[in-house]
Amino acid sequence: MGGDLQMVSISDGDMVRVPSGSSLFTRRLRLPLLIAVGAGQLLSVLILIVDIAVELSAQGLNLHTVLEALATVSLIVGLTWTGYEVIRTLQRLRDAAARAEAALKLASGAFSDLLSQRFSEWGLTASEAEVALFTLKGFDATEIARLRGTAPGTVRAQLGRIYAKSDTHGRGEFVSLFLDALLETPVHSDNSSLAPDLPGRAPAA
Repeated sequence: MGGDLQMVSISDGDMVRVPSGSSLFTRRLRLPLLIAVGAGQLLSVLILIVDIAVELSAQGLNLHTVLEALATVSLIVGLTWTGYEVIRTLQRLRDAAARAEAALKLASGAFSDLLSQRFSEWGLTASEAEVALFTLKGFDATEIARLRGTAPGTVRAQLGRIYAKSDTHGRGEFVSLFLDALLETPVHSDNSSLAPDLPGRAPAA
């Protein structure tokens, strides 16, 4: 069970369990199965009730009728349990979806704060910060130049300054710097503890 959950810190070290994709899939698969079982049990109960009513009117109370009545009671108990499990599964799915959405929003905010903090520490200009952001989004120098209305040579020069200020040696290392930091850092609502120290850079005073 523990392997189906991802632990996410959401506030001052408080951890929440966010089900993984496989866990959510299993729960979604479980729901229609429970509903199918419940429908089969309900149908069986109705058939037995009709059968008992017919036998009582025709033959009166006998051993066979008593046994059918006991079987009907057992099915009703099983149907009640199935209904309870359906309600619990629905509630768990709603709770899991809410926790996953909250964690995703916090993670998105954490990454935005991480970018702002590191760009500020490195002393990037507004233009360099914009180029760095485009780089993180996957655009190359030519595409960035077209989007910003500047020459590709200008963008390459800005990228060179960005890599120098961040103590990286190219696009791949620069991007991995942020990915590693985000993956290794729990998501906190406290912005002061969002980003770890990155390799080669001293923390801001």
